[in-house]
Amino acid sequence: MRLGILGSGLMGAKLGTIWARAGHEVVFSYARSEQKLKKLARDAKGKARAGTPRDAARDADALLLAVHWSRVDDVVKQAGDLSGKVIVTCSLPMNADDTGLVIAHTSSGAEELAKKVPKARVVSAFGTVPSEVLFGVFEARRKATKPSLVYCGDDAKGKKIAAELIRDVGFDPVDAGPLRVARYTEPFTLLIAQLAYEGDGGPELAYRFERFGRKR
Repeated sequence: MRLGILGSGLMGAKLGTIWARAGHEVVFSYARSEQKLKKLARDAKGKARAGTPRDAARDADALLLAVHWSRVDDVVKQAGDLSGKVIVTCSLPMNADDTGLVIAHTSSGAEELAKKVPKARVVSAFGTVPSEVLFGVFEARRKATKPSLVYCGDDAKGKKIAAELIRDVGFDPVDAGPLRVARYTEPFTLLIAQLAYEGDGGPELAYRFERFGRKR
């Protein structure tokens, strides 16, 4: 696939690198310096290059939105027309100092994003794991037992693409339902962050859902 990465922080940089190494065409965009984007593209190897958000969006089969919530409007504006585009978002609606959610309970960051780009296909995914675990999961992707990753969205095509990208990283995709379920997954991310960054085990943390009992 052709993938556009909107955001060059830890999540955007690592997921873009993994997808390039998995064989996708990747355009890194939206950094403070063009040099950072070019270095990301070089280090990713594969079919990766640097560009503007508009470059990233133009021919993309899917976009990853991985910016701080305060930058969402700016990057969406720079990306241009996003009608029909699949947007996989891991951008949590955090306040300026990252101490709490500014949207919760009655809506979610993913739902608010869908209102900003009403003709796009928005899927919420990847926000529920720390960036520090991504390369480890990718390296272990051939193992039989994989960590879970929840995703949700209202568009069947968007969800199918998101599930494929989740598998490419090495996770087992768990369809949590419609986009409004992001109201539950976004606060769950804060629990994961608490365990990853405040606990004793370090941030290389993933989760797995198991089903028990009689199979029907």
